[in-house]
Amino acid sequence: MTDPRLQSLQQSCPSLRLKTDPADLEHYGRDWTRRWTPNPLAIALPGTVEEVQAVVRWANQLGVAVVPSGGRTGLSGGAVAANGELVLSLERMNKALDFNAVDRTLTVQAGMPLEALHNAAREHGLIYPVDFAARGSCSIGGNIATNAGGIRVIRYGNTREWIAGLKVVAGNGELLELNKGLIKNSSGYDFRQLVIGSEGTLGIVVEATVKLTDPPPATNVMLLALPSFDVLMQVFSAFRERLQLEAFEFFTDRAVQHVTAHGAQYPFGEIHPYYVVTEYASVDEAGEAAAMAAFEHCMEQGWVLDGVISASEAQAQQLWRLREGITEAVARYKPYKNDVSVRISAMPAFLAESQALINGAYPHFDVVWFGHIGDGNLHINVLKPDDTSDAEFLIQCEHVTKLLAEVLHRFDGSISAEHGIGLVKKAYLGSTRGAAEIALMRGVKRAFDPNGLMNPGKLFDQ
Repeated sequence: MTDPRLQSLQQSCPSLRLKTDPADLEHYGRDWTRRWTPNPLAIALPGTVEEVQAVVRWANQLGVAVVPSGGRTGLSGGAVAANGELVLSLERMNKALDFNAVDRTLTVQAGMPLEALHNAAREHGLIYPVDFAARGSCSIGGNIATNAGGIRVIRYGNTREWIAGLKVVAGNGELLELNKGLIKNSSGYDFRQLVIGSEGTLGIVVEATVKLTDPPPATNVMLLALPSFDVLMQVFSAFRERLQLEAFEFFTDRAVQHVTAHGAQYPFGEIHPYYVVTEYASVDEAGEAAAMAAFEHCMEQGWVLDGVISASEAQAQQLWRLREGITEAVARYKPYKNDVSVRISAMPAFLAESQALINGAYPHFDVVWFGHIGDGNLHINVLKPDDTSDAEFLIQCEHVTKLLAEVLHRFDGSISAEHGIGLVKKAYLGSTRGAAEIALMRGVKRAFDPNGLMNPGKLFDQ
């Protein structure tokens, strides 16, 4: 606290909590990428919107960069503070503020963990349907910053579809109230949608009014074993035609081996090359009959080798763990991750080309594939061998990512489906966005954040 800038901040906002211990600086200064050495100035933990405004105004007065921080579960370096920035953590602002039964909305502070939001919605007999494995750690503010998708996009869409209103402290310290929960609002630009997915580069989300919906009908979970990559889309089409799908997720034998070594239970007698876990509405005997018809059709076509249907909630959770436990199971290998997307119709051709590229580029590396096949999103995890240095590993991976970005450009795909551009994918933004678009993005950034202090260096350079 000897830094005069921090003394000035504490004087301007006496109730603000600040942390400067080395362990705190390391903890709050990084995200799940673990690539950059954290080096923040300090950690600010405001408890109110007014304190957030005070911090941002102080930052503008002294020219201090600010990195907004939620659960820091991102995989693109979007929450990294490696250059003396002030980390502004929203973790203390984690409460539900208002429930409106008529509008079916819940207003919460941005630091609320996603799982807590799920629980709060259920208390009112409703659900907030966006979901993913990091639900216990990630925050709704971070979800909004990256327009996170997750495992149920096929049914419910991304975070963007469920945000009715936002309160945002812009880069100049002004508080913006965006959309105010309206369903219809054609009164000019929708800045709410600009902020969603902006990775904290325009300002800091402090409150969100989220839409809620009815709980889904009773569901069941099925795990399928597949013989090859090529049949994934045929299986998806067969199940989508016959069932109301809640989720349709794919992963490989390498993923299964890592997850089972990490404690997950494996239901088959032998290892198969590829797997799908799907969840579908199953309210009556007709629904189960339709599921069995889809399964039997795929077996007859040779698209599926084996399968198991959950017989209880506990077994459903065991089957889901095979998919949701992958990221945690491979974390110790410091994986290099690609999170890409293409149109669903382009998936077969893109899968074939990208798999050939990856197999040729990484013949000696352990590559773990999984993804949300129902929405065109693939996650490619390259695990670092113990005998390869971090620097050498990164050079090889970056070379292949450049080639993959060229493939995505041809398929009109995205180099980042749901984790943002951050620092990791900044060099490849041009494969997804045109030069004119990026120029407009820079203009929007200047309008919201005239001094360039909100999460600088993320998404693109100033």
